[in-house]
Formats: sequence, C-alpha cells, structure tokens
Amino acid sequence: MTLKITKSDEVIEVKNLCVTIYSQPGLGKTSLAFTASRPLLLDFDKGAHRAVDRKDVVQVEDWRDVAGISAGDLAAYDTIVIDTVGKALDTLSADIIRANSKLSYGGALNQQGWGQLGVRFSAFLKLLRSFGKDVVLISHMDEKADGDAIKERLKISGGSKDLVLTDSDVIARISIYNRERHLIFSPTETSFGKDPANIGAMPIPEASAETYATCLSDIITQIKEGMNALSEEQVQRKAEIDWFATKLPEMTSAEEINGVLGRAKKAGKDIQKMVVARAKELGFDFDPEAREYVDPSAALADELDDEIPEFDDADEPESPAMAAE
Repeated sequence: MTLKITKSDEVIEVKNLCVTIYSQPGLGKTSLAFTASRPLLLDFDKGAHRAVDRKDVVQVEDWRDVAGISAGDLAAYDTIVIDTVGKALDTLSADIIRANSKLSYGGALNQQGWGQLGVRFSAFLKLLRSFGKDVVLISHMDEKADGDAIKERLKISGGSKDLVLTDSDVIARISIYNRERHLIFSPTETSFGKDPANIGAMPIPEASAETYATCLSDIITQIKEGMNALSEEQVQRKAEIDWFATKLPEMTSAEEINGVLGRAKKAGKDIQKMVVARAKELGFDFDPEAREYVDPSAALADELDDEIPEFDDADEPESPAMAAE
C-alpha cells in the first residue's frame, strides 16, 4: 500500500473538530453545548436537565450504553457532546476494570490500565469523527496553587487530562469579565487554550438573545473557515514563493526585475529579499528617486555611444584603395 501524501501546494480541509470547553460550575457549559449544530449530548454527569433549551440526550449509566454507537444512530446529528469528559473517562475506566481485573490495582487502573484507557478513549473520539461529526468535550475546572499564582486545570482524574489535551483541536474556557461571559481560546501562563483560528476571545450572548440559539454552531463554523482560509493562504503563498524561485534566475535585465517589484511587495518581505538578492547578483543599483533598479553597465554603454560622432558620407576618410584609384 503506497503512502497518500498531501503535497505542500495542496489544501488540507478541516471538516470536523474536537472542541473542549471548561469552566467553573454554573457558567452554562452544557447550555452552550446545546447551541451547537444539531447536537446529541451523552450525559455522563447526569446534569442535562439543568441546561437551558435542552436538546436530545443519552443518559449514560454504563460504558456499554455507548460502546456500540453507530453511524446510523447519529445520522440525525452534526455534533456529539460528551458531558462531562471527566465522568466519561471514569465510566470507561470502570468498564476496563470490569472486563479485565488484571488492569487494576486496589480498585483503580494500574499502569497498563491507564494505557488501555488512552487507547480506547482516543479510538472512541476517532470513531465519532469518522462519522463526520464535530465532538464537544465538556469539563469542569479545578484550581491549583503554584506559588502566588492560581493555575486552572481540567477536573479530570489522574493522567486522563493529557488525553483530552492531546485529542482536542480547540480548547476554550468560559470566564466572566465585566459581568459578561466570554469564551477565551488563547492560552495563558495559568490556563489552557488552543486557538488554531486566532480568535482570541469572544462574548457569549445572553440566553434570551436571538444569536444565542446558534452560538456554538457559529463559533465552530468560524473556526473551520479560519483554519481552511489559513490553509488556502499557505498554499497560495507557497505557489508565489515557487514562482519567484523559478523566474528570478531567468531574469537578466533591470527591466525584468522592475517588472516584478510590485508583485514582490504584495507577497511579503521574504520574497522582496529574494528580488534584492537577484538584483545585487546582477550588479544593478537601486534608484531611490525612481524607485526602481538601473543597470550601471547599460548606462555606461549609453554614455560611450554619446561620445562616438556620427559621420556623414562626405566626411568619410578615403581608404588606401580609394586613393590609389
């Protein structure tokens, strides 16, 4: 089987995302999750009844309730919400121990059990995404003192937190500023974040606002568009760099170099440096007043041409052969 290689000049389209949202209790994580596109919530935390405008829910008592999930089960949904991911991992841990007690010690997972947990949880997320679904992971927040600083942490037992951080494309926290809730994507020294679309932060509308009903759906769409636009921009930039890398060595005149100055300026500093390097290699000087390159050797040739007099036919000296006649 040959490798399926995506070339540097090909776009990698982002079709679905794994988004983790965390915060302190009571800030509306579950309610926000229900504003995703056609959501189905897997309720491990037994708290869906508290959400604003609750949508469809699966109340999970045992991992076997979701282990056999299929594409047909999810055909009517675009987004699968796991609430909370900490409780989901606890439920999966219990299933691992039930199936094989050798993977536990004192009622908790041993080292091999933790490895099994990571493999099975990642496989479950990949399964959901293979169905073409976005996945939203909800997590409570924990705080840990680190000297004078208070660091925010996902409230997930053991090393399971690393599984979530690794598998998430986007991580955002809900915080309150000026009495308004905001979704913060940027990481800080004291909090987690993944912001692939460079959103930074955005306010969360009040539940009574018209825009709230599709809030998370709109955010996920914006992130996908941002990531895909970035990919397209990278492809276009790569194509521009390749064009200059090919064409500049073929240019030998100041006119040719001057003809691409405007294009190079639009392309960016690195490509401008390529043009400057080629001009220096050809020995051209930059005229700051004319804002273009000149060829000193061509200018010297023009001066020499000016010094050579133009002879009329009557002024031509006789050759020795003509004198002999």
